[in-house]
Amino acid sequence: MELELRFFATFREAVGQKTIHWRVDDDSTVGDVLHSLESEYDGLSGQLIEDGNVRPHVNVLRNGREVVHLDGLETTLEDGDTISVFPPVAGG
Repeated sequence: MELELRFFATFREAVGQKTIHWRVDDDSTVGDVLHSLESEYDGLSGQLIEDGNVRPHVNVLRNGREVVHLDGLETTLEDGDTISVFPPVAGG
């Protein structure tokens, strides 16, 4: 199946573009996608997952819903889903 992945701020810089289309197996989860991204892009290595969960202050949304309020890394995916990945935000 195919997903649309959207990246913001420093994660966009690490990937080199705002949006990519990503093919995954039919039984893939959000965790599978994040592990693949960490392996594929050096700038994302160790930035998305920590101790079996989405890293603190990183926001990952599946079709606009935060995955920590779904099934976390075990959130299942469907063809055409959009995954948005936001880095920690700082400022004042």
